[in-house]
Amino acid sequence: MGRLTETLKKAAPKKRHLAGLERRWLVNNVSVMVVLAALCVAAVTLCLGAYYYSNVRSGLEAKAKTTTDFFGNYISQSYNEYYQSCIQFAETFEEKDKLELQFITAGGKLVASSYGEFAGKSPSTPDIQEAVSTRKISYFQGKDPDTHERILAVSSPMIYSNGEVIGVLRYVTGLENVDRQVLMVGLIALTAGLVFVASMFFISSFFIRSIIEPVTEITATAKRIAAGSYGVQIPKHYDDEIGELADTINDMSVKIGQSEKTQSEFMSSVSHELRTPLTAISGWGETLLSAGNLEPETKRGMLIILREAKRLTGMVEELLEFTRMQDGRFTLNVEKADLLAEFEDTVFMYGSRLKQEGITLEYEPCEDDVPEIACDVARMRQVFLNVLDNAAKHGGDGKRITASIGVEDGKIVVRIRDYGPGIPEEELPHVKMKFYKGSSKARGSGIGLAVCEEIVTMHGGTITLENAEGGGTLVTISIPTGEE
Repeated sequence: MGRLTETLKKAAPKKRHLAGLERRWLVNNVSVMVVLAALCVAAVTLCLGAYYYSNVRSGLEAKAKTTTDFFGNYISQSYNEYYQSCIQFAETFEEKDKLELQFITAGGKLVASSYGEFAGKSPSTPDIQEAVSTRKISYFQGKDPDTHERILAVSSPMIYSNGEVIGVLRYVTGLENVDRQVLMVGLIALTAGLVFVASMFFISSFFIRSIIEPVTEITATAKRIAAGSYGVQIPKHYDDEIGELADTINDMSVKIGQSEKTQSEFMSSVSHELRTPLTAISGWGETLLSAGNLEPETKRGMLIILREAKRLTGMVEELLEFTRMQDGRFTLNVEKADLLAEFEDTVFMYGSRLKQEGITLEYEPCEDDVPEIACDVARMRQVFLNVLDNAAKHGGDGKRITASIGVEDGKIVVRIRDYGPGIPEEELPHVKMKFYKGSSKARGSGIGLAVCEEIVTMHGGTITLENAEGGGTLVTISIPTGEE
């Protein structure tokens, strides 16, 4: 059960990490939310900015119109007196800390300013000439060509009593405070957007986690079922589609467990039932063969019967081993043993039999000092015989097998190679699976290598199959010596 325990540990749920469906969900959702938040922040900033600037402009336009109407309705003096009135009005202007009031001639020359400094100045923004030419209030928003300060200027035409545009009344204010307000609004909107995105991220994370965690649990249990833990159940937390999925997998797990149990019991029963008649066939076959008075054709037939009975007996034994492995009754009788001697005895015994079939089994004498190890001698001999038998069956026309044993990196390493056609690359990952026979035409149960792997794994070792250079299949068996 060592391998099964290891598999279950690997299949157990691990620490949660942001991956797969959760990552895709969050990335997609957060991306959409970031775009929407950015658009909202931009829209709010632009709209409120436009609102603020529009309010300032509207206020200046209203003030300019009121002041211009005052001069037009109540001042009807000579030009000089008119301009003197403008200068006096500018000097007494009460909002000079917020605004600059300017009186400009139709030619663009500044004649009066609430700031007091106007000699030689000629503002060059287009709102002035536009007010003169259109006889309507006009405005300018942007950088002052002279001071490079961001300003908002509103120019209103001053029309004398005779209908002539004699100048422009102009209000100018800096936009620094308004820009600061707009920037503050933008920062507030940005902060709100970030808070919104963060909130939605955590909400989405919680939502998707409520889906992912049950799915992860279901996946882990499904892996355990795939690893052989039939009958395990998934806790049901929700009465929804996920709950239905859990119920379905639970039902599947129970049915697979029942099916495996039935299959194992059937195989065990059939195997036991077959042993008796096969033993009788072999016994009577050998008795008849030893009679010595058989016709050549009959003798040949009896040899075929004995060979096939022996093959079937081997298959029955493999099936019995497999059912024990499935039922957890596959155990080891561990004792100190000389694995080198056991391997050499197996090679000698099997080599004599292969020689009768025209197959050469070449053993490369071991020059290493192979220590005794704790192992199940009978089981390990079974592994060696099975691998040698596979090499003989699948070696094709190679008619040659090489075998060696040695010590490498604290492990006893056994290598058995045939010189046949090898194993197709696409079949290599599956050859040790139970009942897998691939494209091979050789007769067999398809479970011999699965049993061998179980035995080797229970000894803490590994068994690998690969295509050797120059053709053929190389099987490598590694068993730890237990020495540091």
